[in-house]
Amino acid sequence: MRRDFASAKLVIIKVGTSCVTRDDGQLALGRVGALVEQIAQLVKHGKRVVLVSSGAIGIGAGKVSEQAVLSRSIRSHLQIRSQMEELAPSARAKAAAGQGGLMGLYDMLFSQYGLVCGQVLVTEGDFELASRRSNMKSTLEWMLRMGAVPVLNENDVLAAPERRRLFTDNDSLAVLVALELKAELLLLLSDVPGVFRAAPQPGDEPLRVVTRATQISYGSKSTRGRGGMEAKVEAALNAVERGVGAVIISSGLSPDNVGRIVRGDEIGTLFLRVGEADAEAADVESEAPQRQARAARAAARELQQLSHAERAALLFGLAEALEGGVEEIQAANALDLAAAARANMSEAMAARLKFPPRKVAAVADGVRALAQQPDPLGRTVRHMELAPGLVLRQETVPIGVLLIIFESRPDVLPQVASLAIASGNGLLLKGGKEAQHTNAVLHKIITSALERVSAGKVPAALIALVEGREEIKQLLKLHKEIDLCIPRGSNQMVQSIMNGTRIPTLGHADGICHVFIDRSADLGKAEKIAIDSKTDYPAACNALETLLLHEGLVASGAAERLLAALTNAGVALFGGPKAAAAFGLTPAATLSHEYGSLALTVELVADVHAAIAHINQYGSGHTDVVVAEDLQVAEAFMSRVDSADVFHNCSSRFADGFRFGLGAEVGISTSRIHARGPVGVEGLLTTRTRLVSDLAHTVSDFSKGNCKYTHRDLLARL
Repeated sequence: MRRDFASAKLVIIKVGTSCVTRDDGQLALGRVGALVEQIAQLVKHGKRVVLVSSGAIGIGAGKVSEQAVLSRSIRSHLQIRSQMEELAPSARAKAAAGQGGLMGLYDMLFSQYGLVCGQVLVTEGDFELASRRSNMKSTLEWMLRMGAVPVLNENDVLAAPERRRLFTDNDSLAVLVALELKAELLLLLSDVPGVFRAAPQPGDEPLRVVTRATQISYGSKSTRGRGGMEAKVEAALNAVERGVGAVIISSGLSPDNVGRIVRGDEIGTLFLRVGEADAEAADVESEAPQRQARAARAAARELQQLSHAERAALLFGLAEALEGGVEEIQAANALDLAAAARANMSEAMAARLKFPPRKVAAVADGVRALAQQPDPLGRTVRHMELAPGLVLRQETVPIGVLLIIFESRPDVLPQVASLAIASGNGLLLKGGKEAQHTNAVLHKIITSALERVSAGKVPAALIALVEGREEIKQLLKLHKEIDLCIPRGSNQMVQSIMNGTRIPTLGHADGICHVFIDRSADLGKAEKIAIDSKTDYPAACNALETLLLHEGLVASGAAERLLAALTNAGVALFGGPKAAAAFGLTPAATLSHEYGSLALTVELVADVHAAIAHINQYGSGHTDVVVAEDLQVAEAFMSRVDSADVFHNCSSRFADGFRFGLGAEVGISTSRIHARGPVGVEGLLTTRTRLVSDLAHTVSDFSKGNCKYTHRDLLARL
């Protein structure tokens, strides 16, 4: 329903007295100006708008009151007695005094946008008689076709309140106009954000949807206009039940509510016929990801207003909150592990699911390390004088809104959240259902710390936890709201996401890491490195999956000793074509297999060049290691292996954001865009260019030869 508002051709907007006047009865110029500007934007985008405006009586009351004071003063001075002194001015007198000022303001404001507005005063008689109703309708339609804005109000000077039957206030008048013109959207604006089930308390949210079946307790009515909330609700229900496309009750005090409502934002209370609420709930469900993405961007802009010290304080607070919530985290993680056991989850997946206290402490340490790093935002990466007095500076800024989709590992959530805070990005997180309890607790701890430490400056919406598969499908369509997607999980999951979205995607599908043992290798180092690369954490994406042995190690017996050491460490060995024949190993299913457990593939290669060719053909571009004492062999390997990370004489397990000194990582990328390998804060930044002139430079100054480019590097001079 709300998503259709943007296509509405005719919109009726009713504004209450409280929207256009202050408490003292004077015109609220700022609010009226904002309303007119929003209407002008709607007209500019091809919509026809009718404004039903209260306010004449409210404005007139102030004028009549001022006049009465002046009149009494004059009569007192002249010592004239009057029987009218004690009589209060009638509503008709107030309307007569206020109508001119209200329309004068509208006329002046609409003219600023090149629009004509016209006053249409009506009474019940204009709706009771077919001929008069036809005249009124044709007048309104003519004005709308001409691009003018009709401004309607009941003619309170002529109206007879005691005889009202069709409409009792401008809310019900707006309904009659909407029905007569067959409007798709009717907005009833007042000084409240929507309809509440009962008298609202601080922090209460208005009802999202109201039908005739909704139970509502009403408070007191307005003291300035005739309408109250009960009258508005009844008018709105009558409208939708009699054929108006949609009705919203919302606040007219906000300077952008009209535009946001028409765009489909979930603002105010929507009125539906009984039976339509379920369909609207389904619409809202499908729109939730878009709202989360927009809210994350808005929150990120608030975060970016904080200083580096304030953002660091958020990170320290987050680390403290994680350590303080260890028991709650463990209880939630136990629930997930129990469910994994019942589901017969694979050993590798279950290992990734565990989040013991030592891991929580390690994550907290990483968050603190991140907090102590220099500010990544606003860092100058290019500084150049283009010409005398014309200086360019390129600086680092956040990417915007990140979508991280990950499986199993709950430690990803706090790591990525801390990186988003450090880099000033908004964040949408989708974890696997296997870690749903742990992820939910971690999200609660993080967002609570965020709001508490920032004293509410940074909304919890900065970091949103998305639930359900359907939401992911919706999120992947939001290439305008989400700036970068980072999937972390199985090859199937990553490939599915990469193929199913227009959002730029950064990540790796496989972690097929190799260790090549050259014949020049120190066998003590080789054994140590191979065992650590495989056994330290077999389920990790940077664990060893294929061991390449120089053929020269077979004759010396070194190869057999290395394989025996791995077997003794509990590693199951499978062979490539050559190794299976040489060592009697079970053939590997494929040379591109990622085990994720205590198993690996062994293959023999003729030399470093054959190892390089093998890795470039069967590897995943993640992390590959050469163990060699011959520096020429090592250099050839590290120069020609086409992977994100290439190591010499050290374990593949070092391919990690924390171990690289990044504090934390959002993932490991084998993509060939702006970031490869472990991606920390730097990988979550882009740049903005500032160009400043002291002399009002123009391009024609240079084309005419009046100015010359110098392109002098100023960064090198800093």
